[in-house]
Amino acid sequence: MKYIKILFLVLTISILSFSSKAVTLNAIMENVPDTHFIKELLPDFTAKTGHEVEMDIMGYGEMHPKMVPSLTSSTGSIDFMPVDFYWVGEFARAGWMMPLDDMIARDGFDTSVYFDSMMKLVGEVEGTTYMLPFYNYAMGLTYRKDLVADPSHQAGFKAKYGMDLKEPTSWDEYMKQVSYFTKNGTEYGVVNQGSKADPIAMEWSNYLYANGGRFHDENWHGELTSDAAKQALKDYIHNLQDHGPVGAASFSFDEAFNVAAQGQAYSYLTYNWFMPSYEDSSQSAVVGKMALAPVPGNGSLNGAWGWAIPTSSPNAEAAWEFIKWVESPEIVAKRALMGGAPTRSDAFSNPEVLAKYPHYDALNRILASAKNFPVFTYTPQFVEVMGTELSKAVIGEKSIDDALATMNSELEALAKKDGVYKN
Repeated sequence: MKYIKILFLVLTISILSFSSKAVTLNAIMENVPDTHFIKELLPDFTAKTGHEVEMDIMGYGEMHPKMVPSLTSSTGSIDFMPVDFYWVGEFARAGWMMPLDDMIARDGFDTSVYFDSMMKLVGEVEGTTYMLPFYNYAMGLTYRKDLVADPSHQAGFKAKYGMDLKEPTSWDEYMKQVSYFTKNGTEYGVVNQGSKADPIAMEWSNYLYANGGRFHDENWHGELTSDAAKQALKDYIHNLQDHGPVGAASFSFDEAFNVAAQGQAYSYLTYNWFMPSYEDSSQSAVVGKMALAPVPGNGSLNGAWGWAIPTSSPNAEAAWEFIKWVESPEIVAKRALMGGAPTRSDAFSNPEVLAKYPHYDALNRILASAKNFPVFTYTPQFVEVMGTELSKAVIGEKSIDDALATMNSELEALAKKDGVYKN
């Protein structure tokens, strides 16, 4: 009898572990560090479930065109997928993502561990949960903490501006620091990623929020011709032209990072996941000298990908098993320790993670208050318009007022086309 009970227990565990026929799950993934970290951890998933995972890894620009044919098919070839916030409106409107609420409730998966800003960006759409947040790329201020702590600079800054030199919390304070450190401690006070369309659009959004502006009101009436928006673009052009390197108007984020990483710039407003690269001596001359902070004036722009299951997925239940596994606290912590960019809040209070990456304390503050970019069906199209108009203003092809007016009218036209604009 004792032997039979033991055998029954073993069989029960096996049935629970392999609750469905073992399958091979297929996914299209971006060629970023988090994808490779997850790939390294996949043997754990296979050992627990019996399912294999095949990842077709490619550049960002290749993903959307390759995903759409599968998403529009009655039975697709993709079992689960990462969804950039750019695509959320389009994918939700088209009905390409499976609602997850029933599976979340059935299995008791706790979604309260995610920051509200994350769930609103790559989690819920109009009250339905279509995704679980995957990785974040919220933007923050990276700056030279060694210069801020230097007594000579503290005295010089205080004498010039009548305020203490410290981690900036107001936009005016930061702008003064940019001016002070240009040719005084560093060659440039700031380096910008001015390339169109995505780099400049994402970076300038922080300037907009830091100046108290926003893209639209609750009815999607554009607010890009406001005084705050005009000041944000004036500040951006001023920093890029007067306090940064020649050619920054064409820099993408990698070129801008290289300037900051070589110690030539006091600050770079960028994606938080550059912090580990600053600590890599093979890429950086400022190891131990950089800090991360929320964009002064509470301007940090949110950014993230979410895990979703296509409605055309041939193995939806097994795909859900994968998502539960990859977003479990244990796997998320392991990915964070490998240098990943988690979205679960418990990863930011994990002592082991904090010991290895002290900047997670600042990132915790950033994610708790980050502001979202407009998410609707035509987000990618609006980014193209926005990037083009901002670039024209930077090079003087258009006035600030005219560039912002075009952005504003195009935002409203796309919102009307999408049906979210309300009179």
